[in-house]
Formats: sequence, C-alpha cells, structure tokens
Amino acid sequence: MYAIIKTGGKQYKVAPGDVIRVEKLAQDTGSDVEFSEVLFVGGENSKVGNPLVSKAVVTGLVLSQRLDKKILVFKKKRRKGFRKTKGHRQPFTEVFVSAITSDGKTVKADKKPNIQTEEQKAQRKLAKTASPAAEKPVKKVAKAGKKVTKKKATSSAKKKVSKKKKTTKK
Repeated sequence: MYAIIKTGGKQYKVAPGDVIRVEKLAQDTGSDVEFSEVLFVGGENSKVGNPLVSKAVVTGLVLSQRLDKKILVFKKKRRKGFRKTKGHRQPFTEVFVSAITSDGKTVKADKKPNIQTEEQKAQRKLAKTASPAAEKPVKKVAKAGKKVTKKKATSSAKKKVSKKKKTTKK
C-alpha cells in the first residue's frame, strides 16, 4: 500500500518504511507526526480523494531536523558594476513513515528507524575527525623557486644579441 500526502505545499508519494524529507515541521526529534491530508491511497483497493480521502492517516516518526546544502544566489546587473552573492540553507525534517491507515486497515513498516541522540551524533563527529587524520600520511609539497626557465633566458639573450648587431652595423 502507498499514499500521496500533502505537507508544506508539496505532495509526496510514501509507503510504510520510507524516509522522506519534508519542509520543516515544528516537532522534536523522536516524536510522532500524523499527516491527515491524504490525497490518494493506492494498493489493492485504491481510493482517490475529493480533495482528501476520508478517514485516511499517514503516521510517521521524526528522525532529524537539519539544514540542506548551501545554495548560492548571485545577482548581477550588466554594465553597472553591481554584483551581490548570498547563500541560503533550507531547513527540512526527515520523517520515517511507520504506518498508513485507510478505512480501518493499517499497513505498518517492517523495519524500525534508527534515531540518533545528540550525544551519539557528537561522538560520531569526533570519531570521523580523529581517525582520518591519523590514517592519512602528510605529504610535503616542494615550494617553487624563482628560477628563470631556459626558453625565457634564450629568447631574452637573442634579443640582446640582435640589438647589439644592429648598433654595430651603423
């Protein structure tokens, strides 16, 4: 069984056991959330809402509240010298869909979600930062000296020689 729900002005196709990213919800990590705006329920007996399916609910569990990757917004006006760069990170909520209920029938997820506490997240970050530095050998980079290449030296020498020849002929 699957359902199409509406939240945050967007529509999502969900099934029990899915993890979806929705617009930020005012819920704490680990709390239950219900989506009552169900537009369609599919499966053996599919039901289309007009606009919503009555007595249909999708329940989920909030896994995390995070920020998406940064999007750069660049504005420019031609020939005016105007340039402006801004960055934006959209907040989102990760939800584990635990069950879909329609007309008294409930389909539950087979697996359980993996919810991490703040302490576990902090330990995981420390482990990531500490172990790669110890494993990677440090590479030494040779600094470039201020040496003139052979081509430049020969071309400048030819020019000097040619100037001298011209002056001696006169």
